[in-house]
Amino acid sequence: MPRNVEVKASVSDLSSLEQTVQRMCLDEPEVLNQEDTFFNVPSGRLKLRQKPNVAAQLIYYNRPNTIEPKLSNYQIFEVPDHDGESLKRVLSLAVGVVGVVRKVRKVYLIGQTRVHLDQVESLGSFMELEVVLSDGQTVEDGRRIAEELMSSLGVKKENILAGAYMDMILERHSNE
Repeated sequence: MPRNVEVKASVSDLSSLEQTVQRMCLDEPEVLNQEDTFFNVPSGRLKLRQKPNVAAQLIYYNRPNTIEPKLSNYQIFEVPDHDGESLKRVLSLAVGVVGVVRKVRKVYLIGQTRVHLDQVESLGSFMELEVVLSDGQTVEDGRRIAEELMSSLGVKKENILAGAYMDMILERHSNE
């Protein structure tokens, strides 16, 4: 199963962070409009990611909700023939929907790390690092890479978040 080390943080000035990232990355970002529908599952998370004019992806992942760079094991299934809506209907009926996250994501690549700059509907601005681990790398290797990159980007430890965007949306709705 593929693995990465992830860390997510809230961002007060996304434009300034993006300028810093651009100085470290020679390539233009990939800009993605994403809608992630999360489903009820007994462990981990299961989401259907849909993007305009692109095949949907069914993504299962499992990671702890801790405030530190953390291991995420994941599996991605490319939904054939742009049939994401049909799969969403079937999964909604079978296991139920937890909720939906909509975001605009800019993806940069710095070394082996995917840097996501996210504008999340109803939540705000965030940064996520995904250090993609090779077979020979340890979780500690990934944490070290993530922490060094966070330092270079000026990301403060007090801005690191434990959970997923879906958790934040659910928490916000429960407090309303």
